[in-house]
Amino acid sequence: MAAILGLDLAAIEEACRVAAGSEVVAPANINCPGQVVIAGHAAAVDRAAEACKVAGAKRAIRLPVSAPFHCALMMPAQERMAHDLAALPFRDPAFPLVNNVDARPVRTAAECREGLVRQVSSPVRWQECVERLVAEGVTTFVEVGPGTVLTGLVRKIAKGAQVLNVEDPASLEKTLTAIGQEAR
Repeated sequence: MAAILGLDLAAIEEACRVAAGSEVVAPANINCPGQVVIAGHAAAVDRAAEACKVAGAKRAIRLPVSAPFHCALMMPAQERMAHDLAALPFRDPAFPLVNNVDARPVRTAAECREGLVRQVSSPVRWQECVERLVAEGVTTFVEVGPGTVLTGLVRKIAKGAQVLNVEDPASLEKTLTAIGQEAR
């Protein structure tokens, strides 16, 4: 996988198409304007990254990952995931969710399960998800977990949105205060 910075998605898709040859390389994470991660066979990723630089990317950074996530090379894992998830009970979500595979609201257990399965080998459409949430009226985003990578991406996509993060008790307290809740 490699992060491509400072190049639009259409140019990255074209670089991947040309660089693939008989191998796989494709956008895997569409994070925000000017930041897309590509994944695939190592040599094809290197060719595509170089093509992106030639096309005007500011940087192409190889990522130290254990697998080429969110691309066609993950199909065996997707098939395993489908089998495992089929054995688990799912319930309809209490609130609509915007899934990362389609960047659209899902409302049923079946849609949730199917989206989780397809996400294994499909790109994460983070930018589109945030844009959809904004279109649905969301004005506050809370990132939960260590770090603030998603917080930074949301700030680039949804300028003016309130963006908070929770990674420890202090940041939980700060976030709850910001959204008008009391810690329990």
